[in-house]
Amino acid sequence: MSLAILKSRAQLGSDAPPVTIEVFLSGGLPSFSIVGMPETAVRESKDRVRGAIMSSGFKFPQERITVSLAPADMRKTGGRFDLAIALGILGAGSQLPADAVHGIEFYGELALNGDIRAVPGVLPAALKAAAAGNSVLVPGANAAEVALTDTEARSAANLLEVTAHLSGVAVLPLLKQHRPDVFDSSEPDLSEVKGQTFAKRALEVAAAGGHNILFIGPPGTGKSMLARRLPGILPLLSEAEALETAAISSLLGRPVDLGRWRKRPFRAPHHTASAPALVGGGAGPQPGEVSRAHNGVLFLDELPAFNRNVLEVLREPLEAGVITIARAGNHADFPANFQLVAAMNPCPCGYLGDVRGDCGCSAQRVETYRDKISGPLLDRIDLHVEVGRPSTEALRASGPSGESSQAVARRVAAAH
Repeated sequence: MSLAILKSRAQLGSDAPPVTIEVFLSGGLPSFSIVGMPETAVRESKDRVRGAIMSSGFKFPQERITVSLAPADMRKTGGRFDLAIALGILGAGSQLPADAVHGIEFYGELALNGDIRAVPGVLPAALKAAAAGNSVLVPGANAAEVALTDTEARSAANLLEVTAHLSGVAVLPLLKQHRPDVFDSSEPDLSEVKGQTFAKRALEVAAAGGHNILFIGPPGTGKSMLARRLPGILPLLSEAEALETAAISSLLGRPVDLGRWRKRPFRAPHHTASAPALVGGGAGPQPGEVSRAHNGVLFLDELPAFNRNVLEVLREPLEAGVITIARAGNHADFPANFQLVAAMNPCPCGYLGDVRGDCGCSAQRVETYRDKISGPLLDRIDLHVEVGRPSTEALRASGPSGESSQAVARRVAAAH
């Protein structure tokens, strides 16, 4: 009988709770069981691990193999434990040094040929590992995001590289911390919006005070143009905020956009979006648009076109800056500290009060249209700004180019 113990972390919302992998080999008929509330992808790791071990030239034990994922009362999902399970089997079978895995957390899904595939949520796990004083070993495809942290980390492409490192045959180099110094400066510029002096001033006030803002006006007056230029006048993310934003991309299994490092995220979901798409959800809860806009801007164009029930789910995250997805088996918390920008027409046809349009909407139709947005939600939007159609004289007076985003951003930064 022999036992190997390794460390990893699960993914539970934006948290990464520790998981201890215990691999026990004992006599009896050959079998392979995994306990500790494993979901389907975890249970299927038995076949991936067996194939990876044999493809890498190691002997797969013909004994009774029991893998325990502790704590036993927490659901385990995904293929992130494959690498740790495989190393535990090799360690318990005396094919690896017993003490080589101490102080290391392992992440990675194994292919049948022994390659290590990327897994979601490695960045927040690496941050937690560093706080616990552990180093991490991650798939090569996750190396770039882990290099954003100050965690002691190594990456590997396949199981053989990991076993060679743990055996002292070929040491894997430490990943060098890399945070981009140059960020993308191709944001839409405020100088492209002609006229609309009042609306641009309101946008600057919203940026300076972190206010939610609603633009109301006829089609073609520049409401969407103004909204899309808000991130360009907001201060850059701090390093801590940039890591929080990057962690959301990691949870979704998407590469971190290093070209926009420290730039505010901007999300503009279509008005057909469902409530789970907006705030997050699913069987294994995933972050939604409000979390993807964390530390940035969430833009809702054609606000009354959204389902009212969908809009109502925004009330809590707007107030608390966090969203909790509750399910029967578990719950998950995701950060959702965003700035809301919305745009809407004044009436169903869009031309109420427009000098160029002939509005035929009755008072009742206009009231029904505006009632699609509840009072409690409107109360959470600090600035309601009417955006009229600028006259030809006003456009000429604004000159060939208005004030740039860079100039406005300096005043916003001073206000902050």
